[in-house]
Amino acid sequence: MSELAELHEEEVLGKAYDARLMRRLLGYVRPYRGMTVAAVALIVLSSLLQLVGPLATAVALDLFIRPPADPAERSPLIADIQGFLDSRGLEPSAGEGLAVVALVYLVALVLTFVVLYVQSYVMQVMGQYIMFDLRAEVFERLQKLHVGYFDKNPVGRLVTRVTTDVEALNELFTAGLVSIFGDVVLLAGIVGVLFWLDWRLALVSFAIIPLLLALTAWFKLKARDSYREVRVKIARINAFLQEHITGMSVLQLFRQERRIFDDFDTINEDHRDANVRAIFYYAVYYPGVELITAIGLGLILWYGGGRVLVGALSIGSLIAFLQYSQRFYQPLADLSEKYNILQAAMASSERIFKILDTESLVKSPEDGYRPERMAGAVRFDQVRFAYKPGEPVLRDLSFEIRPGETMAVVGHTGAGKSTLANLLLRFYDVGSGSVSVDGVDVRQWDLRALRRSVAMVLQDVFLFSGTVGGNIKLEEPDIDPERVRWAAREVHALPFIEELPGGFDSKVRERGAGLSVGQKQLVSFARALAFDPRILILDEATSSIDTETEQLIQKALERLLADRTSLVIAHRLSTVQKADRILVLHKGELRELGSHQELLAQRGIYWRLYQLQYQDQEALAGAVAE
Repeated sequence: MSELAELHEEEVLGKAYDARLMRRLLGYVRPYRGMTVAAVALIVLSSLLQLVGPLATAVALDLFIRPPADPAERSPLIADIQGFLDSRGLEPSAGEGLAVVALVYLVALVLTFVVLYVQSYVMQVMGQYIMFDLRAEVFERLQKLHVGYFDKNPVGRLVTRVTTDVEALNELFTAGLVSIFGDVVLLAGIVGVLFWLDWRLALVSFAIIPLLLALTAWFKLKARDSYREVRVKIARINAFLQEHITGMSVLQLFRQERRIFDDFDTINEDHRDANVRAIFYYAVYYPGVELITAIGLGLILWYGGGRVLVGALSIGSLIAFLQYSQRFYQPLADLSEKYNILQAAMASSERIFKILDTESLVKSPEDGYRPERMAGAVRFDQVRFAYKPGEPVLRDLSFEIRPGETMAVVGHTGAGKSTLANLLLRFYDVGSGSVSVDGVDVRQWDLRALRRSVAMVLQDVFLFSGTVGGNIKLEEPDIDPERVRWAAREVHALPFIEELPGGFDSKVRERGAGLSVGQKQLVSFARALAFDPRILILDEATSSIDTETEQLIQKALERLLADRTSLVIAHRLSTVQKADRILVLHKGELRELGSHQELLAQRGIYWRLYQLQYQDQEALAGAVAE
């Protein structure tokens, strides 16, 4: 398997039936036990009503259309009905009797329709409620999982959990469990009636059951493997599409359309071939079922017809046998479909429960530290951290940021700058050492209180679908429209927002499509200020803003960050020169610390970075002048 296929591979989990999983699934039915009881009662009633038709046919033929010449040849059914009529002195004519039988048949059909309609409606509604509960629970769990979990699980796979897998469970509740129960009741009723009518012919009717079960067992084995294969392929397609549609601009920029199309064509071809293999098994199974069923009906006609000729069986009983046999074979043939539903539910439930049982590696303590107001002192003490075992990103890093101080962090790519923000916000926990805020380890802080007091502006701005104002306040009830407007004005986003049709109520499409990169960053900056954080983290926040706008933001920061602790992560040294102190990271280690002038005087790493950028700027200015 190629690396691409392995990247988007979907784990194959589960057995055809797992009692542990089923018990857990039934727990979601308990809140709707009233609906379940009603559905079961209705399915039992519908199964009993389906027994009426063949019996009515037998009564019409043997009692009114062609009654046996010898009363001794009557079937037990006809004998019982005739005895009932005689006990009450009733002697209906053939026409009257047929009218009554036809009416009973019609009433049974109408009642069957009504009962099945109500039963289906109840089960579908219950299934929707269960899906609602499951999706809500899965999404809630995803919100609580640590950030590292999403680094290892493709978004397309997680979307499949919340959509396709939950839908498979809905089919189990609405068309699987209750239908199987109804089939069992119907089969039991048919077996009882057949043995009541003629036990010899009943045994003949059941002679083909071993063949039918053998074919079904073969199909179940093959269908299970093909079903799992199809599920793997479709999950791989979902993950591939999600990743590459999101990165479409990069694909087009580097002209990778043909290569990516070829990759998708391979994945799509695998999915097609898996479905074709599944189709083959279905193409063999259903005609095979029809053939075996035809053999069974032929045996009934052969043996039952012979008994009719010798007067040992009535013609009505024979026709009733044929009708019942067809209804008996159909549920057995449908077992394969029920098996597929069960297989899908088991596999989907195991994947869903795997998410629900995943414990977040970052949890808020029960009695977490939650002060009324954060002072903003930050301390890293001998911190070691690695995203992957054996590949440390930070090595025994120690430094302190005083309340209200602005500290800038610079260094080469991969030096660990952004990791500082991840650890401070406790998206990850340190491997050793500690990160503390106001003298309290962040692992002892209440997560909500910690993150509510820290705001972060990223280089890659994420905006949600909605409005501009909604993206600034994020539906926080404590932030009123005036504060939203104030925050936008302070970061100089107000002019472009007021020019939009609708102003703050202007629609924002997915990921902020329609806004420039600089505009999205200004909205993100306004969002951070609107929440009035005690600690502000800027991670390359001004990298995509033009020089004029950056200067305006710098003026705003001088006024707004005077009483806030700020951590400014930047590559462009022009954005950090006014910081109180500058921390220079190199391969995860603290190499230099001081003000801009102090670091230049040391003529170390910072001085070399400054010289490189300064020379590049001078060269660019000279080229423009020429």
